[in-house]
Amino acid sequence: MPTYRAPVEDAQFLLNDVFHVERYSNLPGFADASPDVVEAVLSEAGKFSEQVLQPLNRIGDKEGCKRAPDGSVTTPAGFKDAFKQIVEGGWIGISAPTEFGGQGLPMLMTQLVNEFLCSANMSFAMYPGLTQGAIAALIAHGTPEQKAAYLPKMIAGVWTGTMNLTEPHCGTDLGLLRTKAVKQPDGSYKITGTKIFISAGEHDLAANIVHLVLARIEGAPSGTKGISLFVAPKFLPKPDGSLGARNALGCGSLEEKMGIHGNATCVMNYDGATAWLLGEENHGLTAMFTMMNEARLGVGVQGLAMSEVAYQNAAAYAKERLQGRALTGAKFKDKPADPIIVHPDVRRTLMTIRSFNEAARALVMWTAIASDLHRRSDDEKARQTADDHMGLLTPVIKGVLTDQGFANAVMAQQMFGGHGYIVEHGMEQFVRDARIAMMYEGANGIQALDLVGRKLPKDGGRALQAFFAEVQGFVKEKSADAAMKPYVEPVGKALGHLQQATMWFMANALGKPDNAGAGSMDYMHMFGLVALAYMWTRMAAAAQDKLKAGANGAEARMNAKLVTGRFFMERVLPETAAQLARITAGAASMMELPAEQF
Repeated sequence: MPTYRAPVEDAQFLLNDVFHVERYSNLPGFADASPDVVEAVLSEAGKFSEQVLQPLNRIGDKEGCKRAPDGSVTTPAGFKDAFKQIVEGGWIGISAPTEFGGQGLPMLMTQLVNEFLCSANMSFAMYPGLTQGAIAALIAHGTPEQKAAYLPKMIAGVWTGTMNLTEPHCGTDLGLLRTKAVKQPDGSYKITGTKIFISAGEHDLAANIVHLVLARIEGAPSGTKGISLFVAPKFLPKPDGSLGARNALGCGSLEEKMGIHGNATCVMNYDGATAWLLGEENHGLTAMFTMMNEARLGVGVQGLAMSEVAYQNAAAYAKERLQGRALTGAKFKDKPADPIIVHPDVRRTLMTIRSFNEAARALVMWTAIASDLHRRSDDEKARQTADDHMGLLTPVIKGVLTDQGFANAVMAQQMFGGHGYIVEHGMEQFVRDARIAMMYEGANGIQALDLVGRKLPKDGGRALQAFFAEVQGFVKEKSADAAMKPYVEPVGKALGHLQQATMWFMANALGKPDNAGAGSMDYMHMFGLVALAYMWTRMAAAAQDKLKAGANGAEARMNAKLVTGRFFMERVLPETAAQLARITAGAASMMELPAEQF
Protein backbone atom coordinates (compact mmCIF):
# COMPACT_ATOMS: atom_id res chain seq x y z
CA MET A 1 0.00 0.00 0.00
CA PRO A 2 1.30 3.49 -0.80
CA THR A 3 2.22 5.95 1.91
CA TYR A 4 2.60 9.74 2.11
CA ARG A 5 4.37 12.20 4.39
CA ALA A 6 3.67 15.92 3.93
CA PRO A 7 6.90 17.88 3.23
CA VAL A 8 6.32 20.34 6.08
CA GLU A 9 10.01 20.98 6.77
CA ASP A 10 10.71 21.76 3.13
CA ALA A 11 7.80 24.21 3.03
CA GLN A 12 9.06 25.95 6.16
CA PHE A 13 12.55 26.23 4.68
CA LEU A 14 11.11 27.97 1.63
CA LEU A 15 8.93 30.30 3.68
CA ASN A 16 11.51 31.28 6.27
CA ASP A 17 14.92 30.94 4.62
CA VAL A 18 14.37 31.36 0.88
CA PHE A 19 11.50 33.84 0.54
CA HIS A 20 11.69 35.42 4.02
CA VAL A 21 7.94 35.94 4.29
CA GLU A 22 8.43 38.06 7.39
CA ARG A 23 9.37 40.93 5.07
CA TYR A 24 5.70 41.08 3.99
CA SER A 25 4.36 41.46 7.54
CA ASN A 26 3.06 44.93 6.64
CA LEU A 27 0.51 43.37 4.26
CA PRO A 28 -2.95 42.24 5.42
CA GLY A 29 -2.92 38.62 6.50
CA PHE A 30 0.85 38.24 6.64
CA ALA A 31 1.09 39.68 10.14
CA ASP A 32 -1.21 36.87 11.26
CA ALA A 33 0.99 34.29 9.55
CA SER A 34 3.60 34.17 12.30
CA PRO A 35 6.09 31.28 12.27
CA ASP A 36 4.10 29.57 15.02
CA VAL A 37 0.82 29.92 13.14
CA VAL A 38 2.39 28.74 9.88
CA GLU A 39 3.93 25.71 11.57
CA ALA A 40 0.62 24.83 13.21
CA VAL A 41 -1.36 25.18 9.96
CA LEU A 42 1.10 23.13 7.91
CA SER A 43 1.48 20.47 10.58
CA GLU A 44 -2.28 20.03 10.97
CA ALA A 45 -2.80 19.99 7.19
CA GLY A 46 -0.06 17.38 6.95
CA LYS A 47 -1.63 15.17 9.62
CA PHE A 48 -5.07 15.44 8.03
CA SER A 49 -3.65 14.56 4.63
CA GLU A 50 -1.60 11.64 5.93
CA GLN A 51 -4.09 10.16 8.39
CA VAL A 52 -7.50 10.90 6.84
CA LEU A 53 -7.19 11.55 3.10
CA GLN A 54 -4.40 9.19 2.06
CA PRO A 55 -6.17 6.05 3.33
CA LEU A 56 -9.24 7.06 1.31
CA ASN A 57 -7.34 7.45 -1.95
CA ARG A 58 -7.47 3.82 -3.03
CA ILE A 59 -11.05 3.48 -1.78
CA GLY A 60 -12.10 6.41 -3.94
CA ASP A 61 -10.32 4.96 -6.95
CA LYS A 62 -11.91 1.53 -6.52
CA GLU A 63 -15.47 2.61 -5.65
CA GLY A 64 -15.77 5.78 -7.70
CA CYS A 65 -18.89 7.94 -7.62
CA LYS A 66 -22.37 6.53 -8.24
CA ARG A 67 -25.28 8.28 -9.96
CA ALA A 68 -28.85 7.36 -8.99
CA PRO A 69 -31.78 7.46 -11.47
CA ASP A 70 -32.90 10.79 -10.00
CA GLY A 71 -29.54 12.36 -10.93
CA SER A 72 -28.13 12.47 -7.41
CA VAL A 73 -24.52 11.38 -6.94
CA THR A 74 -22.97 9.49 -4.05
CA THR A 75 -19.25 9.91 -3.35
CA PRO A 76 -17.03 7.01 -2.18
CA ALA A 77 -17.10 5.70 1.37
CA GLY A 78 -15.40 8.03 3.82
CA PHE A 79 -15.53 11.12 1.62
CA LYS A 80 -18.49 12.71 3.44
CA ASP A 81 -16.85 12.39 6.83
CA ALA A 82 -13.53 13.71 5.47
CA PHE A 83 -15.30 16.70 3.91
CA LYS A 84 -17.02 17.35 7.22
CA GLN A 85 -13.57 17.58 8.77
CA ILE A 86 -12.50 19.99 6.02
CA VAL A 87 -15.47 22.19 6.94
CA GLU A 88 -14.85 21.96 10.68
CA GLY A 89 -11.19 22.83 10.20
CA GLY A 90 -11.95 25.87 8.06
CA TRP A 91 -9.55 24.67 5.37
CA ILE A 92 -11.48 26.05 2.38
CA GLY A 93 -11.37 29.63 3.63
CA ILE A 94 -7.87 29.94 5.09
CA SER A 95 -7.00 32.69 2.59
CA ALA A 96 -10.51 34.09 2.11
CA PRO A 97 -11.45 37.56 3.44
CA THR A 98 -12.32 37.66 7.13
CA GLU A 99 -15.41 39.79 6.38
CA PHE A 100 -17.02 36.71 4.81
CA GLY A 101 -15.82 34.25 7.44
CA GLY A 102 -12.39 33.38 6.05
CA GLN A 103 -9.15 33.40 8.00
CA GLY A 104 -7.48 35.98 5.77
CA LEU A 105 -4.11 34.19 5.68
CA PRO A 106 -1.88 34.59 2.61
CA MET A 107 -2.73 32.69 -0.57
CA LEU A 108 0.61 30.96 -0.40
CA MET A 109 -0.67 29.08 2.65
CA THR A 110 -3.62 27.77 0.63
CA GLN A 111 -1.32 26.57 -2.15
CA LEU A 112 0.92 24.72 0.29
CA VAL A 113 -2.03 23.10 2.03
CA ASN A 114 -3.57 22.15 -1.30
CA GLU A 115 -0.36 20.41 -2.33
CA PHE A 116 -0.59 18.21 0.75
CA LEU A 117 -4.27 17.44 0.10
CA CYS A 118 -3.66 16.60 -3.57
CA SER A 119 -0.70 14.33 -2.85
CA ALA A 120 -2.80 12.42 -0.35
CA ASN A 121 -5.99 12.25 -2.41
CA MET A 122 -6.24 14.27 -5.61
CA SER A 123 -9.85 13.27 -6.35
CA PHE A 124 -11.04 14.45 -2.94
CA ALA A 125 -8.96 17.65 -2.99
CA MET A 126 -10.74 18.79 -6.15
CA TYR A 127 -14.00 19.38 -4.25
CA PRO A 128 -12.64 22.14 -1.97
CA GLY A 129 -10.19 23.30 -4.66
CA LEU A 130 -12.91 24.07 -7.21
CA THR A 131 -14.89 25.85 -4.52
CA GLN A 132 -11.92 28.12 -3.85
CA GLY A 133 -11.81 29.06 -7.55
CA ALA A 134 -15.51 29.93 -7.57
CA ILE A 135 -15.03 31.99 -4.39
CA ALA A 136 -12.28 33.98 -6.13
CA ALA A 137 -14.57 34.81 -9.06
CA LEU A 138 -17.40 35.91 -6.76
CA ILE A 139 -15.06 38.10 -4.71
CA ALA A 140 -13.73 39.78 -7.85
CA HIS A 141 -16.97 40.19 -9.82
CA GLY A 142 -19.97 39.62 -7.57
CA THR A 143 -22.42 42.31 -6.49
CA PRO A 144 -22.63 43.04 -2.75
CA GLU A 145 -25.86 41.03 -2.68
CA GLN A 146 -24.26 38.05 -4.43
CA LYS A 147 -21.27 38.12 -2.12
CA ALA A 148 -23.49 38.22 0.95
CA ALA A 149 -25.66 35.38 -0.35
CA TYR A 150 -22.94 32.97 -1.44
CA LEU A 151 -19.51 33.72 0.01
CA PRO A 152 -20.04 32.99 3.72
CA LYS A 153 -21.53 29.56 3.02
CA MET A 154 -18.97 28.66 0.34
CA ILE A 155 -16.06 29.80 2.47
CA ALA A 156 -17.42 27.75 5.35
CA GLY A 157 -17.78 24.75 3.04
CA VAL A 158 -21.51 24.42 3.67
CA TRP A 159 -21.95 25.05 -0.06
CA THR A 160 -19.44 24.13 -2.78
CA GLY A 161 -18.73 25.63 -6.19
CA THR A 162 -17.96 24.62 -9.78
CA MET A 163 -17.02 26.13 -13.11
CA ASN A 164 -18.98 25.21 -16.24
CA LEU A 165 -17.19 26.02 -19.50
CA THR A 166 -16.87 23.04 -21.80
CA GLU A 167 -19.64 21.87 -24.14
CA PRO A 168 -19.76 18.71 -26.29
CA HIS A 169 -18.74 20.64 -29.42
CA CYS A 170 -16.34 23.16 -27.87
CA GLY A 171 -13.52 23.03 -25.37
CA THR A 172 -10.73 25.54 -25.82
CA ASP A 173 -12.57 27.54 -28.50
CA LEU A 174 -15.26 29.05 -26.28
CA GLY A 175 -16.38 31.27 -29.13
CA LEU A 176 -18.37 28.24 -30.35
CA LEU A 177 -20.35 28.10 -27.10
CA ARG A 178 -24.13 27.54 -27.52
CA THR A 179 -25.57 27.52 -23.99
CA LYS A 180 -28.30 30.18 -24.03
CA ALA A 181 -29.37 32.74 -21.41
CA VAL A 182 -32.76 34.48 -21.69
CA LYS A 183 -33.34 37.55 -19.55
CA GLN A 184 -36.43 37.57 -17.32
CA PRO A 185 -38.55 40.56 -16.19
CA ASP A 186 -37.13 40.33 -12.65
CA GLY A 187 -33.54 40.67 -13.91
CA SER A 188 -32.68 36.99 -13.60
CA TYR A 189 -31.97 34.70 -16.56
CA LYS A 190 -33.05 31.27 -17.74
CA ILE A 191 -30.10 29.08 -18.76
CA THR A 192 -30.53 26.27 -21.29
CA GLY A 193 -27.77 24.02 -22.57
CA THR A 194 -25.40 21.14 -21.81
CA LYS A 195 -21.98 21.31 -20.20
CA ILE A 196 -19.55 18.39 -20.05
CA PHE A 197 -16.52 17.41 -17.96
CA ILE A 198 -17.85 19.36 -14.96
CA SER A 199 -15.76 18.30 -11.98
CA ALA A 200 -17.75 18.05 -8.73
CA GLY A 201 -20.90 18.99 -10.66
CA GLU A 202 -23.09 16.87 -8.39
CA HIS A 203 -22.28 15.13 -5.09
CA ASP A 204 -23.47 14.48 -1.55
CA LEU A 205 -20.81 16.44 0.34
CA ALA A 206 -22.60 19.78 0.72
CA ALA A 207 -26.15 21.09 0.99
CA ASN A 208 -25.88 23.24 -2.13
CA ILE A 209 -23.65 23.53 -5.19
CA VAL A 210 -23.08 26.95 -6.76
CA HIS A 211 -22.43 26.60 -10.48
CA LEU A 212 -20.66 29.36 -12.38
CA VAL A 213 -21.80 28.96 -15.97
CA LEU A 214 -20.69 30.52 -19.23
CA ALA A 215 -23.61 31.24 -21.57
CA ARG A 216 -24.62 33.54 -24.41
CA ILE A 217 -27.42 36.03 -23.78
CA GLU A 218 -30.06 36.07 -26.47
CA GLY A 219 -29.00 38.52 -29.17
CA ALA A 220 -25.39 38.78 -27.94
CA PRO A 221 -22.55 39.05 -30.47
CA SER A 222 -21.11 35.82 -31.84
CA GLY A 223 -17.73 34.57 -30.76
CA THR A 224 -16.03 35.21 -27.44
CA LYS A 225 -17.27 38.82 -27.29
CA GLY A 226 -20.81 37.64 -26.62
CA ILE A 227 -20.18 35.36 -23.64
CA SER A 228 -21.42 36.14 -20.13
CA LEU A 229 -20.92 34.45 -16.76
CA PHE A 230 -23.81 33.42 -14.52
CA VAL A 231 -24.42 32.09 -11.03
CA ALA A 232 -26.78 29.11 -11.08
CA PRO A 233 -27.17 27.34 -7.71
CA LYS A 234 -28.48 23.80 -7.40
CA PHE A 235 -31.02 25.06 -4.85
CA LEU A 236 -32.31 28.63 -5.08
CA PRO A 237 -31.46 30.51 -1.88
CA LYS A 238 -34.28 32.28 -0.02
CA PRO A 239 -33.86 35.86 1.24
CA ASP A 240 -33.02 34.55 4.72
CA GLY A 241 -30.23 32.35 3.31
CA SER A 242 -32.05 29.06 3.67
CA LEU A 243 -32.50 26.72 0.72
CA GLY A 244 -35.53 27.07 -1.49
CA ALA A 245 -36.73 25.24 -4.58
CA ARG A 246 -34.56 22.89 -6.63
CA ASN A 247 -33.24 24.63 -9.74
CA ALA A 248 -33.85 23.26 -13.25
CA LEU A 249 -30.40 21.76 -13.62
CA GLY A 250 -28.91 18.37 -12.93
CA CYS A 251 -26.35 15.69 -13.63
CA GLY A 252 -27.33 13.82 -16.79
CA SER A 253 -24.54 11.27 -16.44
CA LEU A 254 -21.14 10.61 -14.91
CA GLU A 255 -18.12 10.33 -17.18
CA GLU A 256 -16.28 6.99 -17.09
CA LYS A 257 -12.67 8.02 -17.06
CA MET A 258 -9.05 6.96 -16.76
CA GLY A 259 -8.42 8.34 -13.28
CA ILE A 260 -9.65 10.65 -10.49
CA HIS A 261 -12.50 8.19 -9.96
CA GLY A 262 -13.35 9.67 -6.58
CA ASN A 263 -14.36 12.96 -8.15
CA ALA A 264 -17.75 13.26 -9.83
CA THR A 265 -17.10 14.40 -13.42
CA CYS A 266 -20.56 15.26 -14.70
CA VAL A 267 -22.52 16.03 -17.81
CA MET A 268 -24.66 18.94 -16.58
CA ASN A 269 -28.01 19.72 -18.19
CA TYR A 270 -29.54 23.18 -17.80
CA ASP A 271 -33.24 23.17 -18.66
CA GLY A 272 -34.28 26.77 -18.15
CA ALA A 273 -32.34 27.02 -14.89
CA THR A 274 -32.65 30.26 -12.96
CA ALA A 275 -29.39 32.19 -12.90
CA TRP A 276 -28.01 35.64 -12.23
CA LEU A 277 -25.40 37.58 -14.17
CA LEU A 278 -21.95 37.67 -12.55
CA GLY A 279 -20.04 40.72 -13.70
CA GLU A 280 -20.98 42.57 -16.88
CA GLU A 281 -22.93 41.35 -19.88
CA ASN A 282 -20.71 39.95 -22.63
CA HIS A 283 -17.65 40.10 -20.36
CA GLY A 284 -17.91 36.54 -19.09
CA LEU A 285 -14.44 35.48 -20.14
CA THR A 286 -12.89 38.30 -18.15
CA ALA A 287 -14.75 37.14 -15.06
CA MET A 288 -14.12 33.46 -15.77
CA PHE A 289 -10.39 34.01 -16.16
CA THR A 290 -10.24 35.15 -12.55
CA MET A 291 -11.27 31.63 -11.69
CA MET A 292 -9.24 30.05 -14.50
CA ASN A 293 -5.99 31.62 -13.28
CA GLU A 294 -6.69 30.33 -9.77
CA ALA A 295 -7.52 26.94 -11.25
CA ARG A 296 -4.43 26.80 -13.49
CA LEU A 297 -2.13 27.53 -10.59
CA GLY A 298 -4.01 24.87 -8.62
CA VAL A 299 -3.63 22.35 -11.44
CA GLY A 300 0.11 23.05 -11.54
CA VAL A 301 0.11 22.20 -7.84
CA GLN A 302 -1.62 18.92 -8.71
CA GLY A 303 1.26 18.05 -11.05
CA LEU A 304 3.76 18.73 -8.28
CA ALA A 305 1.64 16.86 -5.73
CA MET A 306 1.44 13.67 -7.80
CA SER A 307 5.16 13.86 -8.54
CA GLU A 308 5.90 14.20 -4.81
CA VAL A 309 3.82 11.26 -3.60
CA ALA A 310 5.06 9.07 -6.46
CA TYR A 311 8.66 9.98 -5.58
CA GLN A 312 8.21 9.21 -1.90
CA ASN A 313 6.93 5.72 -2.64
CA ALA A 314 9.58 5.04 -5.28
CA ALA A 315 12.38 6.14 -2.95
CA ALA A 316 11.05 3.96 -0.12
CA TYR A 317 10.80 0.96 -2.46
CA ALA A 318 14.32 1.51 -3.84
CA LYS A 319 15.74 1.31 -0.32
CA GLU A 320 13.90 -1.96 0.37
CA ARG A 321 13.87 -3.90 -2.90
CA LEU A 322 16.82 -6.31 -3.21
CA GLN A 323 18.02 -6.84 -6.77
CA GLY A 324 21.54 -7.43 -8.09
CA ARG A 325 24.79 -6.06 -6.71
CA ALA A 326 26.32 -2.59 -6.88
CA LEU A 327 28.65 -2.07 -9.85
CA THR A 328 31.48 -1.29 -7.43
CA GLY A 329 30.96 -4.43 -5.36
CA ALA A 330 28.42 -5.71 -2.88
CA LYS A 331 27.31 -3.13 -0.35
CA PHE A 332 25.18 -5.45 1.81
CA LYS A 333 27.19 -8.67 1.93
CA ASP A 334 24.95 -10.14 4.61
CA LYS A 335 21.99 -10.02 2.22
CA PRO A 336 21.37 -12.07 -0.94
CA ALA A 337 21.40 -8.85 -3.02
CA ASP A 338 21.78 -5.10 -2.61
CA PRO A 339 18.79 -2.75 -2.49
CA ILE A 340 18.32 -1.12 -5.87
CA ILE A 341 19.13 2.32 -4.43
CA VAL A 342 22.82 1.42 -5.05
CA HIS A 343 22.39 1.47 -8.83
CA PRO A 344 23.26 4.70 -10.68
CA ASP A 345 20.26 4.59 -13.01
CA VAL A 346 17.87 4.18 -10.08
CA ARG A 347 19.48 7.20 -8.45
CA ARG A 348 19.27 9.12 -11.74
CA THR A 349 15.56 8.55 -11.79
CA LEU A 350 15.00 9.46 -8.15
CA MET A 351 17.26 12.52 -8.28
CA THR A 352 15.52 13.75 -11.45
CA ILE A 353 12.15 13.62 -9.72
CA ARG A 354 13.39 15.02 -6.41
CA SER A 355 15.25 17.93 -8.01
CA PHE A 356 12.08 18.86 -9.88
CA ASN A 357 9.81 18.59 -6.85
CA GLU A 358 11.80 20.89 -4.63
CA ALA A 359 12.22 23.56 -7.31
CA ALA A 360 8.59 23.28 -8.42
CA ARG A 361 7.39 23.85 -4.86
CA ALA A 362 9.54 26.98 -4.69
CA LEU A 363 8.20 28.20 -8.05
CA VAL A 364 4.61 27.77 -6.88
CA MET A 365 5.36 29.61 -3.67
CA TRP A 366 7.14 32.46 -5.48
CA THR A 367 4.09 32.91 -7.69
CA ALA A 368 1.63 32.58 -4.79
CA ILE A 369 3.48 35.41 -3.03
CA ALA A 370 3.01 37.48 -6.19
CA SER A 371 -0.72 36.70 -6.01
CA ASP A 372 -0.79 37.97 -2.44
CA LEU A 373 1.12 41.13 -3.36
CA HIS A 374 -1.26 41.81 -6.23
CA ARG A 375 -4.29 41.50 -3.97
CA ARG A 376 -3.02 42.98 -0.74
CA SER A 377 -0.36 45.61 -1.43
CA ASP A 378 -1.27 49.30 -1.46
CA ASP A 379 1.75 50.03 -3.69
CA GLU A 380 0.47 50.35 -7.25
CA LYS A 381 3.83 49.52 -8.82
CA ALA A 382 4.24 46.43 -6.63
CA ARG A 383 0.74 45.28 -7.60
CA GLN A 384 1.49 45.72 -11.28
CA THR A 385 4.80 43.87 -11.04
CA ALA A 386 3.09 41.03 -9.19
CA ASP A 387 0.29 40.86 -11.76
CA ASP A 388 2.87 40.75 -14.57
CA HIS A 389 4.65 37.91 -12.82
CA MET A 390 1.46 35.89 -12.40
CA GLY A 391 0.38 36.39 -16.00
CA LEU A 392 3.75 35.27 -17.33
CA LEU A 393 4.31 32.32 -14.98
CA THR A 394 0.77 30.88 -14.82
CA PRO A 395 0.94 29.04 -18.19
CA VAL A 396 4.48 27.88 -17.36
CA ILE A 397 3.44 26.48 -13.98
CA LYS A 398 0.33 24.82 -15.36
CA GLY A 399 2.03 23.37 -18.44
CA VAL A 400 5.47 22.41 -17.17
CA LEU A 401 4.49 21.16 -13.71
CA THR A 402 1.74 18.91 -15.06
CA ASP A 403 3.75 17.59 -18.03
CA GLN A 404 6.71 16.81 -15.80
CA GLY A 405 4.51 15.67 -12.92
CA PHE A 406 3.02 12.97 -15.14
CA ALA A 407 6.43 12.02 -16.54
CA ASN A 408 7.75 11.74 -13.00
CA ALA A 409 4.85 9.54 -11.92
CA VAL A 410 5.69 7.22 -14.83
CA MET A 411 9.39 7.21 -13.87
CA ALA A 412 8.50 6.48 -10.25
CA GLN A 413 6.26 3.61 -11.39
CA GLN A 414 9.22 2.20 -13.34
CA MET A 415 11.16 1.81 -10.08
CA PHE A 416 8.76 -0.99 -9.12
CA GLY A 417 9.19 -2.94 -12.35
CA GLY A 418 6.19 -5.25 -12.86
CA HIS A 419 4.98 -4.46 -9.34
CA GLY A 420 4.36 -0.90 -10.49
CA TYR A 421 1.87 -2.09 -13.07
CA ILE A 422 -0.43 -3.84 -10.62
CA VAL A 423 -2.82 -2.19 -8.20
CA GLU A 424 -1.25 -3.30 -4.90
CA HIS A 425 1.49 -0.67 -4.70
CA GLY A 426 -0.68 2.20 -5.90
CA MET A 427 1.76 3.52 -8.51
CA GLU A 428 -0.53 2.88 -11.47
CA GLN A 429 -3.19 5.05 -9.81
CA PHE A 430 -0.73 7.92 -9.46
CA VAL A 431 -0.02 7.66 -13.19
CA ARG A 432 -3.71 7.59 -14.10
CA ASP A 433 -4.63 10.45 -11.77
CA ALA A 434 -1.71 12.63 -12.86
CA ARG A 435 -2.64 12.33 -16.55
CA ILE A 436 -5.74 14.55 -16.38
CA ALA A 437 -3.81 17.57 -15.09
CA MET A 438 -2.14 17.94 -18.50
CA MET A 439 -5.56 18.25 -20.15
CA TYR A 440 -8.05 20.21 -18.11
CA GLU A 441 -8.15 23.96 -17.39
CA GLY A 442 -6.60 24.48 -20.82
CA ALA A 443 -4.60 21.68 -22.43
CA ASN A 444 -0.85 22.20 -22.21
CA GLY A 445 -0.41 22.95 -25.89
CA ILE A 446 -2.77 25.89 -25.35
CA GLN A 447 -0.71 27.02 -22.35
CA ALA A 448 2.37 27.08 -24.57
CA LEU A 449 0.59 29.10 -27.27
CA ASP A 450 -0.73 31.49 -24.62
CA LEU A 451 2.80 32.03 -23.31
CA VAL A 452 4.39 32.64 -26.71
CA GLY A 453 1.52 34.39 -28.46
CA ARG A 454 0.08 36.54 -25.67
CA LYS A 455 2.23 36.70 -22.56
CA LEU A 456 5.63 37.41 -24.14
CA PRO A 457 4.57 40.48 -26.16
CA LYS A 458 2.07 41.79 -23.58
CA ASP A 459 2.76 45.39 -22.55
CA GLY A 460 5.80 45.50 -24.79
CA GLY A 461 7.35 42.48 -23.10
CA ARG A 462 7.41 44.17 -19.69
CA ALA A 463 6.87 40.99 -17.66
CA LEU A 464 9.44 39.01 -19.65
CA GLN A 465 12.08 41.70 -19.30
CA ALA A 466 11.45 41.87 -15.55
CA PHE A 467 11.98 38.11 -15.32
CA PHE A 468 15.21 38.31 -17.33
CA ALA A 469 16.44 41.20 -15.19
CA GLU A 470 15.75 39.40 -11.91
CA VAL A 471 17.50 36.20 -12.91
CA GLN A 472 20.46 38.07 -14.43
CA GLY A 473 20.72 40.26 -11.35
CA PHE A 474 20.88 37.27 -9.01
CA VAL A 475 23.45 35.50 -11.21
CA LYS A 476 25.62 38.62 -11.26
CA GLU A 477 25.27 39.16 -7.53
CA LYS A 478 26.42 35.62 -6.71
CA SER A 479 29.00 35.15 -9.49
CA ALA A 480 31.93 36.15 -7.29
CA ASP A 481 31.01 33.54 -4.67
CA ALA A 482 33.00 30.39 -5.48
CA ALA A 483 30.50 28.20 -3.64
CA MET A 484 27.68 29.48 -5.85
CA LYS A 485 29.43 29.00 -9.20
CA PRO A 486 28.10 25.45 -9.74
CA TYR A 487 24.62 26.99 -9.59
CA VAL A 488 24.77 30.44 -11.16
CA GLU A 489 27.01 29.63 -14.14
CA PRO A 490 24.66 26.97 -15.60
CA VAL A 491 21.69 29.28 -14.98
CA GLY A 492 23.41 32.11 -16.84
CA LYS A 493 24.03 29.81 -19.80
CA ALA A 494 20.44 28.50 -19.83
CA LEU A 495 19.06 32.03 -19.55
CA GLY A 496 21.13 32.89 -22.62
CA HIS A 497 19.41 30.05 -24.49
CA LEU A 498 16.01 31.39 -23.44
CA GLN A 499 16.91 34.90 -24.59
CA GLN A 500 18.17 33.54 -27.93
CA ALA A 501 14.93 31.65 -28.44
CA THR A 502 12.93 34.78 -27.62
CA MET A 503 14.90 36.84 -30.15
CA TRP A 504 14.48 34.09 -32.75
CA PHE A 505 10.72 34.25 -32.34
CA MET A 506 10.80 38.02 -32.72
CA ALA A 507 12.76 37.71 -35.98
CA ASN A 508 11.02 34.65 -37.44
CA ALA A 509 7.52 34.30 -36.06
CA LEU A 510 5.81 37.58 -36.93
CA GLY A 511 5.89 36.87 -40.66
CA LYS A 512 5.50 33.09 -40.22
CA PRO A 513 3.22 32.38 -37.23
CA ASP A 514 3.70 28.63 -37.68
CA ASN A 515 7.24 29.09 -36.37
CA ALA A 516 5.81 30.28 -33.07
CA GLY A 517 3.37 27.39 -32.93
CA ALA A 518 6.04 24.85 -33.82
CA GLY A 519 8.38 26.02 -31.07
CA SER A 520 5.90 26.96 -28.38
CA MET A 521 6.04 23.72 -26.35
CA ASP A 522 9.83 23.68 -26.36
CA TYR A 523 9.85 27.34 -25.37
CA MET A 524 7.43 26.79 -22.49
CA HIS A 525 9.53 23.93 -21.16
CA MET A 526 12.74 25.89 -21.64
CA PHE A 527 11.20 28.76 -19.71
CA GLY A 528 10.16 26.29 -17.03
CA LEU A 529 13.67 24.86 -16.74
CA VAL A 530 15.18 28.32 -16.36
CA ALA A 531 12.59 29.29 -13.76
CA LEU A 532 13.16 26.05 -11.83
CA ALA A 533 16.93 26.51 -12.04
CA TYR A 534 16.56 30.06 -10.73
CA MET A 535 14.64 28.64 -7.79
CA TRP A 536 17.57 26.28 -7.18
CA THR A 537 20.01 29.19 -7.07
CA ARG A 538 17.82 30.84 -4.45
CA MET A 539 17.57 27.62 -2.44
CA ALA A 540 21.30 26.91 -2.72
CA ALA A 541 22.15 30.38 -1.45
CA ALA A 542 19.73 29.97 1.46
CA ALA A 543 21.11 26.51 2.30
CA GLN A 544 24.67 27.82 2.32
CA ASP A 545 23.68 30.74 4.54
CA LYS A 546 21.95 28.35 6.91
CA LEU A 547 25.00 26.09 7.09
CA LYS A 548 27.26 29.06 7.81
CA ALA A 549 24.94 30.09 10.64
CA GLY A 550 25.02 26.64 12.24
CA ALA A 551 21.93 25.10 10.63
CA ASN A 552 20.45 24.18 14.04
CA GLY A 553 20.43 20.45 13.38
CA ALA A 554 19.49 20.78 9.71
CA GLU A 555 23.00 20.18 8.33
CA ALA A 556 22.10 16.95 6.57
CA ARG A 557 19.01 18.45 4.95
CA MET A 558 20.88 21.56 3.78
CA ASN A 559 23.75 19.53 2.33
CA ALA A 560 21.22 17.31 0.58
CA LYS A 561 19.68 20.39 -1.00
CA LEU A 562 23.06 21.56 -2.29
CA VAL A 563 23.72 18.16 -3.86
CA THR A 564 20.23 17.97 -5.34
CA GLY A 565 20.60 21.45 -6.79
CA ARG A 566 23.92 20.52 -8.37
CA PHE A 567 22.31 17.46 -9.93
CA PHE A 568 19.62 19.65 -11.49
CA MET A 569 22.23 21.98 -12.97
CA GLU A 570 24.36 19.14 -14.33
CA ARG A 571 21.78 16.62 -15.48
CA VAL A 572 18.47 18.42 -16.10
CA LEU A 573 19.17 22.02 -17.11
CA PRO A 574 21.37 21.18 -20.16
CA GLU A 575 18.14 20.24 -21.98
CA THR A 576 17.76 23.94 -22.84
CA ALA A 577 20.41 23.54 -25.56
CA ALA A 578 18.35 20.86 -27.31
CA GLN A 579 15.20 22.94 -26.91
CA LEU A 580 16.91 25.92 -28.53
CA ALA A 581 17.96 23.75 -31.48
CA ARG A 582 14.41 22.50 -31.97
CA ILE A 583 12.91 25.99 -31.74
CA THR A 584 15.32 27.50 -34.27
CA ALA A 585 14.69 24.62 -36.68
CA GLY A 586 11.38 26.34 -37.42
CA ALA A 587 8.17 24.84 -38.74
CA ALA A 588 9.15 23.82 -42.29
CA SER A 589 9.40 20.04 -41.91
CA MET A 590 6.56 20.01 -39.39
CA MET A 591 4.06 21.67 -41.75
CA GLU A 592 5.23 20.37 -45.12
CA LEU A 593 3.27 17.12 -45.43
CA PRO A 594 -0.28 17.47 -46.79
CA ALA A 595 -2.99 16.37 -44.35
CA GLU A 596 -3.83 13.25 -46.35
CA GLN A 597 -0.32 11.91 -45.71
CA PHE A 598 -1.04 11.56 -42.00
